[in-house]
Amino acid sequence: MKHLAILGDSIFDNAAYVAGAPAVIDQVRRNLPSGWQASLLAVDGNVAINVIDQIKRLPASVTHLALSVGGNDALGVLQQLHAPTPLPMLRALKLLTDIQTRFETDYAHVIAAALATKRPLLICTVYNQVPGLSPELRTALSLFNDVITRTAAQLGIPVLDLRAICTEASDYSAMSPIEPSASGGEKIAKRLISAVVTHRFVEQMCCVHV
Repeated sequence: MKHLAILGDSIFDNAAYVAGAPAVIDQVRRNLPSGWQASLLAVDGNVAINVIDQIKRLPASVTHLALSVGGNDALGVLQQLHAPTPLPMLRALKLLTDIQTRFETDYAHVIAAALATKRPLLICTVYNQVPGLSPELRTALSLFNDVITRTAAQLGIPVLDLRAICTEASDYSAMSPIEPSASGGEKIAKRLISAVVTHRFVEQMCCVHV
């Protein structure tokens, strides 16, 4: 029996935002092939560093991991990005560098903990087509996705790019536009299953510099 654990935030733990419609975990379980099961460890509102506690709760039977986190880390810096005092360009870039470096440190700890379990790991980018998201904030979000994609390239971890999956307004919840709707969640679930079930996982590096 193969057992997929999904870790992270409300991209996976979206039941509160679909008004009784199937959540991502329901859609994952419904579409998994015979011989697979799935467990939800992701927690709505968690940031990257919280995922370490999720990993500590992994059932022993888990064989594969999928991680989607970073959106709440980005939300946490909105106040800094909306600071009213204009900054010289280099000082503004220093602020963005500090934001990215903090996330990179936290994300590296999470990836190290996940790889230490010796289970195959798949990670997701943070989607960026949220209705109402300004071009400036979409650019800021790229700082977080840069960390995710560079980590994947360096360590041989497959990536599910949610930026290319959740591209329509209907993919986002009417209750909270930063969360996936039932239809968006179904897209995520189906692409996630395809990636995890069909990907030929090679040995992933077990050591991450943190």
